[in-house]
Amino acid sequence: MGGSDGKEKELLREVAKSVFIGDKDATLKAVRRAIDSNIRPEEILDKALIPGIRKAGDLYEKGQYFLPELIMCADAMKAAFGILRPLIEQNGEKVRTHGRVLVGTVEGDIHDIGKTLVGVMLSTSGFEVIDLGADVPLHRFVEEAVKNDVNIIGVSALLTTTMVKQKELIELLVKENLRERFKVIVGGAPVTQKWADDIGADGYGQNAVEAVSVAKKLMGVEE
Repeated sequence: MGGSDGKEKELLREVAKSVFIGDKDATLKAVRRAIDSNIRPEEILDKALIPGIRKAGDLYEKGQYFLPELIMCADAMKAAFGILRPLIEQNGEKVRTHGRVLVGTVEGDIHDIGKTLVGVMLSTSGFEVIDLGADVPLHRFVEEAVKNDVNIIGVSALLTTTMVKQKELIELLVKENLRERFKVIVGGAPVTQKWADDIGADGYGQNAVEAVSVAKKLMGVEE
């Protein structure tokens, strides 16, 4: 029993480490070895993948990891999650979700990397994510939020000339009598906490890691 437990722990450590260092190929190989060793997919997710990406996120917040490293880690996590999710559902389980989040970059702004990273970090942190991409008209944010019955709308703007669209989205939600239905998180290079407060947003994420924390707080999820 002890030997088996030791092997299992070593495999889980290997999965976590490969995510943490952002090696997608090594992550996929380690995940497959863990599956072949009959470790439950839920256990691989909860005890290896999530701790690995969380450690990467912590180092990013401390300034020891930078955006390229975090993107590599998130990419490894996303690929591994793609293997595990169908196995978890095949076992009759549901991947636990904290809520549904719609993300997109506002109309007139084609910047996509930061917003995409936010989406990946949210999806690997227990949220269901609908990513509308970049240059998204305000009416589409509203239509898709209603259609997909989301809990949170995450709106990115990377230009000072387009950040006003975040304010206009909140005004549109008010006009459509939908403001109370959705929480709104704003982010992007020129966006600040003061701007978020001024336009009446529910939250502000300075980076992808912070956006996840804010989303969890809005959904009442303990870190």
